[in-house]
Amino acid sequence: MQQPLISILVPCKNTQLFLNECLDSIISQTYNRWELLIIDDNSTDNSYNLVNDYAKKDNRIKLFKNEGSGIIDALKLAFSKSKGDYITRMDSDDIMPDIKLKTLLNNLQLHGKKHIATGLVSYFSAEGISDGYRKYEQWLNSLTANGSNYTEIYKECVIPSPCWMIAREDFLAIDAFNPTRYPEDYDLTFRFYAANYKVISCNKVLHLWRDYGTRASRTDANYAENSFIDIKLHYFLKLDFDSSKPLVIWGAGNKGKTIAKKLKALNIKFEWICDNPKKIGKHIYDVEMKPFQYLETLAHFQTIVSVANKDEQANIRAYFSKLNAKSMQDYFFFC
Repeated sequence: MQQPLISILVPCKNTQLFLNECLDSIISQTYNRWELLIIDDNSTDNSYNLVNDYAKKDNRIKLFKNEGSGIIDALKLAFSKSKGDYITRMDSDDIMPDIKLKTLLNNLQLHGKKHIATGLVSYFSAEGISDGYRKYEQWLNSLTANGSNYTEIYKECVIPSPCWMIAREDFLAIDAFNPTRYPEDYDLTFRFYAANYKVISCNKVLHLWRDYGTRASRTDANYAENSFIDIKLHYFLKLDFDSSKPLVIWGAGNKGKTIAKKLKALNIKFEWICDNPKKIGKHIYDVEMKPFQYLETLAHFQTIVSVANKDEQANIRAYFSKLNAKSMQDYFFFC
């Protein structure tokens, strides 16, 4: 019986410095029945010619120029050209460990349809990895190791954009890359969640994630913090919001104020609490700031927590526990 074909979709823009490592790592995979659809997104360096040289030597590599502009257009084009039974993504500046495709495919074949295969990630950089990125890596890997990714989906993107695989028919069922909502990887993760596709736990490092100053996630306005708040609110209101319960914002910092402003614009009523005595009793956006103990007066509630400090988050979780409140039902951490 013929092995399944895996389609690897790769947007590429001005990554000539890293392309050799990326392409060599794909060619070196222990699983070799794959096709690489790489879309040059209007590069101004030598990226296109470099990939074209590889494509001449390996007919599994198929190079196209983006018909539009940006990652979503590139991914749409790549998927439209793909023929694989399974779909995965890769970034043109990253590296695949040689067991990546085999491991992801084996896990999907073991668990069946309506599952997402992913793996642990490891950041690397010539300049060294910042403490923030290392903490994100550790947090993300702790979720992937036991398949609990969705439990913290409103904090950050919990499925790494270049490290997942899915059956083609399952991908089509959630509308593939057709939505044009950025950040596109976060939007896709929410659609996995909405479809109740199970995340397969994995304890192997399957992706080497390169960090550098001009990486798109650092420089592209589509990945700015407000874009993340917009997408979190969009899917919270669509998937988890219970209009029969009072909605409460916990925290009056910049993120809390941004969330409040957006809810006001949507004409969604909410209460607002914090533990800052200087703010309690004051009105912000015509909403009175109340002490966090106000929650105890409510029989039922849904709380969006906008407090970023990790120690304070631990205290907030302990408080919710005393109230018998449940995560992802009664409270949601948005940072």
